[in-house]
Amino acid sequence: MDYAYQGNDISHVIDADRENVWHHITQHKKFDDVDPMVIVEGKGLKIWNAKGREMLDATSGGVWTVNVGYGREEIANAVRDQILKMNFFSGAMGTIPAALFSKQLLEKMPGMSRVYYSNSGTEANEKSYKIVRQIAHKKYDGKKYKILYRDRDYHGTSITALASGGHGQRKHHYGPFTPGFEIVEHCLFYRAQWDDVKHDEDAYGIKAANSIEEVILKEGPDTVGGIILEPITAGGGIIVPPNSYWQRVQEICKKYDVLLIIDEVVCGMGRTGTWFGYQQFDVKPDIVNMAKGVASGYAAISCTVTTEDLFQQFRDNADDPLNYFRDISTFGGCTAGPAAAITNMNIIERENLLDNVKKMGAYLSDKLQELKEKHDIIGQARGMGLLQGIELIADRETKEPMPESHCQALVAHAMQDSGVLVGATNRSLDKNFNNVILFSPAFVCTKSDIDHIVTAVDKGLSHIKTLL
Repeated sequence: MDYAYQGNDISHVIDADRENVWHHITQHKKFDDVDPMVIVEGKGLKIWNAKGREMLDATSGGVWTVNVGYGREEIANAVRDQILKMNFFSGAMGTIPAALFSKQLLEKMPGMSRVYYSNSGTEANEKSYKIVRQIAHKKYDGKKYKILYRDRDYHGTSITALASGGHGQRKHHYGPFTPGFEIVEHCLFYRAQWDDVKHDEDAYGIKAANSIEEVILKEGPDTVGGIILEPITAGGGIIVPPNSYWQRVQEICKKYDVLLIIDEVVCGMGRTGTWFGYQQFDVKPDIVNMAKGVASGYAAISCTVTTEDLFQQFRDNADDPLNYFRDISTFGGCTAGPAAAITNMNIIERENLLDNVKKMGAYLSDKLQELKEKHDIIGQARGMGLLQGIELIADRETKEPMPESHCQALVAHAMQDSGVLVGATNRSLDKNFNNVILFSPAFVCTKSDIDHIVTAVDKGLSHIKTLL
């Protein structure tokens, strides 16, 4: 049987999708009445579905991934050429693209020294947890094993990654979880959880950081080995911590010998306007994890990047058969990932896309602020670069969150009425905080694209006001 795409009539593809594919984060009951969305082509920010409708994607593939846009023949050719020559070998051996991309990547990350390859953000984060745990056994008799994580941050979808994530709804029905993970307070000044700093953002940032120290002291400094943080909370509502926060976090980590792990799965590779989000805050991490935009979705790849000091702790006693990092990732040995990543980074540099992220990010921010002035159901517009969002509220005085169903109605309206795909927090956060509309267009976006996106959202905001 020929399963290939054939001409303009691909109804058999839609039928096959409905009958056989189990979609991510999707309630399938709706497909009893409507066709599943099948995307067949992309170019720049535009995508086309199986019914021929053109849409503008303001989500970079739905999950902050296609940073350089769709249809990059240069990346496709690089992957093709590489996999024809040498497609795979276990990461216990080296390959040309893996070696060359590691060097290229580390040139953008002063202070970092080693790259461990795997194939998803979840996996990259899990490697860092194993590093913390192994060091605990090597240096602290197994006692300094606990890892802290922040409320509203997200670090992946495996059982252990969920244990380290601050998305309460994503955890429902999946426990019991891996032990040894402890939560710390979020750092969203708009929803300051302490009355004495509600009007002072710098003081709030310090207090949010100090709350980490409180957890360390409660758990026992001799039991806490690491903390994982997103530089900017993405799926938890686009939260940019105050600058005062990061300086204090680093002081606390140094004081208590806690490894600082930065999850750059969303922010990494330019989304905020610098190569990595942590570089916006002068942070000096011990471990940096990345995936998504590393190859803009043209191949699967993730990286766990460490300092040289950390790496050396796994080679200091060659006589001990348990001393080295005894981990493996099968598809971390695929050469397509680093081959795509090399070309992806070349494109970002050659086309000055980091500059465009800054310029278009500033333009998007201004436009979202204009929407806030026009619509009183926007409580706050916030973000950095091309990672931005608007928090929708039912009442500005009380900051009561907009119901999630209304936010989803805006997303649906923008797509159906204007052909624009925007994101939203969904089935993620407890306490009705799935109320943020998310924007993450590809780095090649123009003012015209931003205008198209904002106009669609403007119409959607007017639509959901009728639902209140």
